[in-house]
Amino acid sequence: MKKLYYFSKSKLQFVEIKKYKLKLTVTFSVAVLTISVLIFGGYHFILSLTASNKDIYALKSENKALVNKLDEVIKLYKNLDQELDSLKLVDDDLRVAANLPPISDEERKVGIGGSSFDNILDFSKYSTPKLDEALAFIDEISRKVEFEKSNYANLSKTLEKNRELSEAIPAIIPCTGTIGTHGFGMRMHPILHIKRMHDGIDIITDRGTPVYAPGKGKVLSVGYRGGYGLCIEIDHGFGYHTVYGHLSSTNVKEGESVLRGRLIAKSGSSGLSSGPHLHYEVHHDGVKLDPEHFFFDKMGFFELTRK
Repeated sequence: MKKLYYFSKSKLQFVEIKKYKLKLTVTFSVAVLTISVLIFGGYHFILSLTASNKDIYALKSENKALVNKLDEVIKLYKNLDQELDSLKLVDDDLRVAANLPPISDEERKVGIGGSSFDNILDFSKYSTPKLDEALAFIDEISRKVEFEKSNYANLSKTLEKNRELSEAIPAIIPCTGTIGTHGFGMRMHPILHIKRMHDGIDIITDRGTPVYAPGKGKVLSVGYRGGYGLCIEIDHGFGYHTVYGHLSSTNVKEGESVLRGRLIAKSGSSGLSSGPHLHYEVHHDGVKLDPEHFFFDKMGFFELTRK
């Protein structure tokens, strides 16, 4: 099963989402089943109360059965209330996972409110207005469940987008080796001997070391690019691009789709290079970023591939 992650703004790192789909499916299914039984039972219960008055004796003989139905409806209501509370707790967790703001209590107050089933269903003082009030309360519960259904639909879309992002973001170091001491930022160029911006990092490694795609994407270009030498650029979507320079050979073609871990090239020393290494860049929305900030797995991927 694929692991899903979300970016925690408080921790400034990706955090695994554990069993969110199971929680969502179970809690939502229980809520829908409970409200269905409640509405069905409540509907027949109210029909019984509003039955014809032509036969008073028959109505009295059914009074005991109606009281039992009342107890069942109250029990169902209490169970549903508990399920709604559980849904709110799971909802809060899922909204964190989806990087969405929490829903306030005011936003959850949909439909009518304030009535208590224990006060509404009082046989000794039952009247038509009370029946209307009971129906209104059932309608309120139905609206609450519909609100949660709509909310979960939106959450599912956001979590699916997060899943796609987690597959695409360049989250692993693309090859084995040692990261050069002169990393991302201004540095003295080793060949030109002038101070200039270093837009990525250099991973010092042997010639012919496998280079892997760090995330799902589409190959944007393959070929020679000035000082980069033989170079590959991948578009990962969501504004992310990665660049691989000084390669000795390539294993992909322009327009080809790749997944994280796909062999795309082998390292080398082509272009303006002082020795075998991989020059690696990460761009987001056109801004060049420090690739080391994206090495969430460090060397774990390569340890797994060796086993």
